[in-house]
Amino acid sequence: MAASVRDNKDRSRFELDVGGGIAFANYRLTPSAVIITHTETPRALRGRGIGSELVKGALDLIRRDGKKVIAGCGFVVDYLDRHPEDADLLA
Repeated sequence: MAASVRDNKDRSRFELDVGGGIAFANYRLTPSAVIITHTETPRALRGRGIGSELVKGALDLIRRDGKKVIAGCGFVVDYLDRHPEDADLLA
């Protein structure tokens, strides 16, 4: 997918533009971690790996900023279970 995940700091969410819609992951910040509280992919775009791409991009941004992640959403918990290479990010 050509689009990249961005951090929309004004809305406290990571966003991925795809197929005319926006997949997003809401978050809350702590001094050392990002708590991802909810992920959402537009219904018409579900089942295509977009949510996973969103979470991967969000984790890349979190890593770049030197923070840790707290999975406050079942989708992120499942993603991290399937991707042990990102276990170093867990707070």
